[in-house]
Amino acid sequence: MYQYEGEDVFVLDGHVHWWDASKDNISHEGGEQFIRCFYDYHTGFTPEERQWSLEEYRKYDKERMVRDMFGDGHADMGILQPTYLNEFYTEGFNTIDRCGELAEDHPSRFIVNGRFDPREGEAGLKELERQAEEFDVRGAKVYTAEWNGDSKGWRLDSEESFEYLEKCAELGIKNIHAHKGPTIRPLNRDAFDVADVDDAATSFPELNFVVEHVGLPRLDDFCWIAAQEPNVYGGLAVAAPLAESRPRKFGEIMGELLFWLGEDRILFGSDYAIWEPEWLIEAVMEAEMTPEQREEYGVELDLEVKKKIMGENAAKLYDIDIERQKEILRDDGVSEEFGLAEQYGEGTAVADD
Repeated sequence: MYQYEGEDVFVLDGHVHWWDASKDNISHEGGEQFIRCFYDYHTGFTPEERQWSLEEYRKYDKERMVRDMFGDGHADMGILQPTYLNEFYTEGFNTIDRCGELAEDHPSRFIVNGRFDPREGEAGLKELERQAEEFDVRGAKVYTAEWNGDSKGWRLDSEESFEYLEKCAELGIKNIHAHKGPTIRPLNRDAFDVADVDDAATSFPELNFVVEHVGLPRLDDFCWIAAQEPNVYGGLAVAAPLAESRPRKFGEIMGELLFWLGEDRILFGSDYAIWEPEWLIEAVMEAEMTPEQREEYGVELDLEVKKKIMGENAAKLYDIDIERQKEILRDDGVSEEFGLAEQYGEGTAVADD
């Protein structure tokens, strides 16, 4: 468990992947372009001494991910966000069944989210029901720029999408994580536009919409939408690495988010394995806004705010009692393997009823 200035900081990493972009799994040139674009993001922001080789990056095993996340990486838990890309990868890039395999080994450490694509019609609705039943999913990742035949994207505010959102509400899948913002070659940037979140959030107030990557580079659009939709949250994946390489820019982004959304609707995400949480968490925890930024935005990025961003806000969305969870984590296999039990203290749990 991460400690900062003598205080515990519970880290629930809201955006992680276990992908397979090996050459054997690539079925379309878009698959090679996609993983190389991811790798460019990785090398562009990761400190040189922490960079992976491209071959390591294509496909990593469970043991490495668990070590990177929890053994070395300061995270206490992670939310697995599926990304299928079936047009590019024979067995999919990062499917819920693959994520479920990892979570089955470490159920106290990983939350598995589902996924849907309204272009799959009735079969997709049935698949969503399967995901809810088999994996008890409480959230779903949507990738609106994914290709499907001749289609190069879909809208979250479409009639077809609303049918799926109704199904999510019915199944208790209350957290919708939408990739909105940065594009990845060869996907279409406009299909990742944040504009379609507005009507969806208004129409489904019982659901939470976590806009991953805070809509970058359309941060203003995102903030103006989130300001009027109380069920819209900002996911910091992709924005977080700027804390290391562009600290002033990161301070500007945090100033906008704290000004418009407030400290209760921002979630940390490493986007593992694009970036490892170890250096990323340290960078965000050390980040400060400049005096000019604090004066302009009228907000503070202090320890209490960072504790909310790092895990407390996500824990609320996923109904996790942090004190109870610390008791569970203290005795799990990961703590035993990496000697983490002492970090979670003793006798502080709320009784499990």
